[in-house]
Amino acid sequence: MWIEGKVIERNDWSDKLFSLKIKVDIGSFIAGQFIKLSRVVDDKRIGRAYSLVNPPGTDYIEVLAVAVDDGLLSPNLQALASGDVIDVATKASGFMTLDELPKDDHKGKHLWFLATGTAVGPFISMMATAEPWKNYQKVILVYGVREAQDLAYLEQLRAFEVQYPSQFELVLLVTRESVDGALSCRIPDGLLSGEIEALAGINISAKGSQVMICGNPAMITDAQQVLKDRGLAKNLRRAPGQITVEKYW
Repeated sequence: MWIEGKVIERNDWSDKLFSLKIKVDIGSFIAGQFIKLSRVVDDKRIGRAYSLVNPPGTDYIEVLAVAVDDGLLSPNLQALASGDVIDVATKASGFMTLDELPKDDHKGKHLWFLATGTAVGPFISMMATAEPWKNYQKVILVYGVREAQDLAYLEQLRAFEVQYPSQFELVLLVTRESVDGALSCRIPDGLLSGEIEALAGINISAKGSQVMICGNPAMITDAQQVLKDRGLAKNLRRAPGQITVEKYW
């Protein structure tokens, strides 16, 4: 089931990377969930899921997307401007949320977010709520992209550093160009070498950490393996662990 939303803002981060703010009422949702957007293209309805960047409680939704040249929907979305309409699902979905993480003795002190590209979106939504800051001593975002222009929402991430100076650590990775203050490796390689933890000033451990991973499947597979080799386990409802994942395609 679809309802009509109206684009109220479009932000172009690069020639392919863009975000949309859409005025629409989808009801309540949990930070980390996704919503489906849809348009009718050549008499055929095309729908795709996009994580919500905005926190709960706003009167709009915000999504971050990449326009894929041969994509069925993303180029169409990139062409939208303020005032244009877009069909939006009536309800958000997804289980990569903070309330799915272990509680009490199993939760650890440090919350790690590992993200590549547009997968930073759900973590921004989570960090814009009080929950991670209330429940963890440290929140570490590891954000990997190819080029510096792909670092979306950097100003908002810097604002988190100012707002939570003793709690928030931001580790940036840019693989295809040299950027001051950023590592130049993939996330799994940075975990394996110890560079990410050194830059964050915090170690990942089975006893003290929860790690949420969102992004491309290769990164997730490789990062999980590095973490499992160090004693961390996938988090399941029936068996609390330390690794929670969501693939982006």
